[in-house]
Amino acid sequence: MAAWTSAKGALLPWARSSSGHGGLSSVLARALALATAGGGDGCSLLPRRWQSSLPQLDHVDRSDEESGGGGEIDWDKLGFGLTPTDYMYVTRCSPEDRGDFPRGELCRYGNIELSPSSGVLNYAQGLFEGMKAYRRPDKAGYTLFRPDENARRMQHGAERMCMPAPSVEQFVHAVKQTVLANRRWVPPQGKGALYLRPLLMGSGPILGLAPAPEYTFLIYAAPVGNYFKEGLAPINLVVHDEFHRAMPGGTGGVKTIANYAPVLRAQTDAKSKGFTDVLYLDSVHKRYLEEVSSCNVFVVKGGVVATPATRGTILPGITRKSVIELARDHGHKVEERLVSIDDLMGADEVFCTGTAVVVAPVSTVTYQGNKYEFRTGPDTVSQELYTTLTSIQMGLAEDKKGWTVAVE
Repeated sequence: MAAWTSAKGALLPWARSSSGHGGLSSVLARALALATAGGGDGCSLLPRRWQSSLPQLDHVDRSDEESGGGGEIDWDKLGFGLTPTDYMYVTRCSPEDRGDFPRGELCRYGNIELSPSSGVLNYAQGLFEGMKAYRRPDKAGYTLFRPDENARRMQHGAERMCMPAPSVEQFVHAVKQTVLANRRWVPPQGKGALYLRPLLMGSGPILGLAPAPEYTFLIYAAPVGNYFKEGLAPINLVVHDEFHRAMPGGTGGVKTIANYAPVLRAQTDAKSKGFTDVLYLDSVHKRYLEEVSSCNVFVVKGGVVATPATRGTILPGITRKSVIELARDHGHKVEERLVSIDDLMGADEVFCTGTAVVVAPVSTVTYQGNKYEFRTGPDTVSQELYTTLTSIQMGLAEDKKGWTVAVE
């Protein structure tokens, strides 16, 4: 029986799994065989209702297009927004795959179609990761920062959300392929990074509350600059004690999509009042620091660096983990513990960490109408850690820890 193949002759993942859909398989095979025989793109003869659900494979190899990334991008004004790139990586896992994702394919970046009853749309059965690829200073390739940690965090989250997950090796390979396919979009050294967004979601249809029958793993990319509008300038936070990001026994400790929409109301309100973002307290005592909307928080007092312990309500950030290790390397005492609002009010420094924000110094925190100010600028712990971390990430300093992965 005919099957849809890529330019390299490999069976595409959705063609592999179609055998479990009865009559659909033979119809797809016939349509695709006709399309291929007619010299089309492999989709032109598919019924319209199916076409948009299948990412379009581009048979033109643009992976070596180094120059003119995006053509009109002003790298000096690059912010943290979506700039569509060329390719995305896609693979799907159906019941016939027994929890193992088939080898994926690079497809042209574009919309995908989901059933109205898909698990991700109805029950938020989805996870995402965030990571960056940097152009090396010698322009010979690119660098990823601890991608294996992202892969393992996705696996941990998938277990919590009752989903299969790609292996660490498949995850890292897929990320590398996405970087190489979109290499012309990697900003010049020092101008930003190529942000990568791996997504794992329940794409199969399900009506009753249950795990989806099919899962999609995809990765797309976009060139980005600084996350906050302040750029590298210190940020201003407000403590919200009405809304909470997570609760004990919930999903605050995994990177599920369900954790992020609930913070939008508090975040929008804060920004309308001139604050950069919101710092959340625990939902039980309403006294202990947890996270900012999309990053971890640290406080510094008397040379001691403290950060809230991850006990199920706080995401175990990869940048957080790296900063803790680097701070200890620099001779600082680091404590992972309950950090109270009183600890914050008496702190010398406060800073946030995350893939998007890297290490962001906090200038002020407002709590119950009172504004508390903190040290920023040169000779601060946050600046020391930012310089050390970004030098490793961008290949400007020797990576003695083996954290970076080359992409060539």
